[in-house]
Amino acid sequence: MLSLRQRLFDLEREHDVEREADELIKAQLQTHFESIQRISDSMTLPYAIHYLRCRISEELDLSQLTERLRQGKGHPNTITQKEKLELWERLKILSFTRTSLSLWAMTVLSLYIRVQVNILGRHLYINTARGLGSSQDENDPFDRHGQYEFLATADYLSNYGLTSLIQNMQRAATEVLKENQLGDPFNVPQLRKTIIQILKSFTSVGGPHHWMTYLLPENVIVYGQSAATSSNDFYGSSMLPDINRREQLMAETRAVLSSADFGNIMDISLKKVVDVLMEEIGLEERGGGPSSGIALAKLLPHVVQLGPQLLEEPSRNKFIQIIRSLPEVELFYTLLYANMPPFS
Repeated sequence: MLSLRQRLFDLEREHDVEREADELIKAQLQTHFESIQRISDSMTLPYAIHYLRCRISEELDLSQLTERLRQGKGHPNTITQKEKLELWERLKILSFTRTSLSLWAMTVLSLYIRVQVNILGRHLYINTARGLGSSQDENDPFDRHGQYEFLATADYLSNYGLTSLIQNMQRAATEVLKENQLGDPFNVPQLRKTIIQILKSFTSVGGPHHWMTYLLPENVIVYGQSAATSSNDFYGSSMLPDINRREQLMAETRAVLSSADFGNIMDISLKKVVDVLMEEIGLEERGGGPSSGIALAKLLPHVVQLGPQLLEEPSRNKFIQIIRSLPEVELFYTLLYANMPPFS
């Protein structure tokens, strides 16, 4: 009888120890999760958004167009009516191209970087928990080089993907706006519909996951090596990265991005950003109310001004904050980090 009681007592103690260990693991997981999010918020995302903003400003610079139109207005004899119409048409297409592209790129890049950081954080946490190393382990080359080369793919969009992204977004804007004349009245619901149509036309090109070609390098090893070459002074060229680990991380990333659930949060996020933009432009509208609208030509300056707002620094970027706080987005990343992916 005594031995039975002792056995029951021992089992209860073991259960208590296991429960305490589980609680400790959960607490460590939460702490590590918050740490990884801070890395993303303070380093990876701000740099990527800043670089993207600079590249879009370079590639879609509208200043020459607007200056030429301004000169033509002040000196009518320096520009023909045909040239003026052509300039206005080009300004119309490029204004919508730039804003639609900024909207799409900001949204998808911010979601992508969070996928990267959550996948990387989960791997590092598991390794640390198993005693296989830590983020401070100088003997593990992946900790220093592999992490950098994996996270460096966030710049692929600005470095390589942007050219084809601009071409296809401009093609979509041209197709959607071909029936809209500069003198046509445009209101907020029409503007929302137009931007949504441009995004749908853009994403329909090349299949459901073609957009990933703008965001991800086809060969992460080759791209990682080119990125590391420019940073050898800091990272050192004598240590080789863990290629297999990087390939595994990128394979997991591709699986997440191509999942139906990621497609769902991307769609939800894009529509939410469009809605917030419409609220802003509705407040700024001049010369006509939301129902009557204003001439499309007069609306273009408002459309152009939306781009810089979308690509503002993340800590001040209301759109990134809104995306981050969406319940569907929060749930998606919680499940992803916990290694319970909701993929379909």
